[in-house]
Amino acid sequence: MSAILRASLRRAPLRASGARRAYSTTPAPKSSNTPLYLGLAGVAGLAGYAYLQFAGPAAQPLKPAVPLTSALDKDNFVEFPLKKIEEYNHNTAKYIFELPEHTASLLPISSCVVVKTPETFVDAKGKPFVRPYTPISDSDAEGELAFLIKYYPEGNVSKFVHSMKIGDKLAVKGPFPKFPYKSNEFEHIGMIAGGSGITPMYQILKHALAISDDKTKFTLLFANVTPADILLREDFDALKAKHPERFDVVYVVDKADSNWKGPTGYITPDLIKEHIAPASAGDKVRVLVCGPPPQVAAIAGAKAGMQQGELNGTLKELGYTPDQVFKF
Repeated sequence: MSAILRASLRRAPLRASGARRAYSTTPAPKSSNTPLYLGLAGVAGLAGYAYLQFAGPAAQPLKPAVPLTSALDKDNFVEFPLKKIEEYNHNTAKYIFELPEHTASLLPISSCVVVKTPETFVDAKGKPFVRPYTPISDSDAEGELAFLIKYYPEGNVSKFVHSMKIGDKLAVKGPFPKFPYKSNEFEHIGMIAGGSGITPMYQILKHALAISDDKTKFTLLFANVTPADILLREDFDALKAKHPERFDVVYVVDKADSNWKGPTGYITPDLIKEHIAPASAGDKVRVLVCGPPPQVAAIAGAKAGMQQGELNGTLKELGYTPDQVFKF
């Protein structure tokens, strides 16, 4: 053992004893502050050394955010890989596709895209199936494009999408503008939807209700076969709770269970008159319609391909004019 270590061990009891005396009633002997100053200087020096050793280089300024660009092409189909599937109910799932880095859909509100099946999934003439879909992901959602797609036995595109596995690619083209939403353009927008025709309404509502200075009021009449078929119900209920002055939703089912408290059957003239501003409101009201073709025809008249077609059905009987109604 070195002489320095032996000397240190011999002095240790004295330091402990001195510490105990400092708490006695007898005043401790006065001493110079020089050792204290030297000790503090040593601690500061060690702290500085530790900082230099472990702090690393000075923090660099944050790089400016890369502006988002659209991953879509309105003139050409672009393929995107499927990265996630979220089951929604017995016949519907959310399909989330991956977009390139620093891109989003940047869809105008409201608009849709068209999707195309691959060459391995074609009709009797050897042509791929093409169908329009409205994404439910936010327009500025970076890196993803999400669809809520219901399986229809007769729906060739829906059958293909429901057969997809993670990593499979879907060809998408767009966007294709539909109803150009503008804040405060109307006092009341009535929405009549059925089944998977709810997605354009959802797109508009998420966008419009998030605008604090938008005073437009919305009422959604949403028809489905059973309560279990109601898509996005949790989202609509949450929107209603958050914006009770601006949004109301009425669910209608054809086949109710014992717990059902809402309307049953079809969307009737009386139901529309009860919840949507009348045709006499003129330019202050618009009625948006989207759903299965038979429902659209019964409510507002059939579409003529991509055109609006003649206004007929319940809305015409209630006095609405063609410029007050939009069919998706």
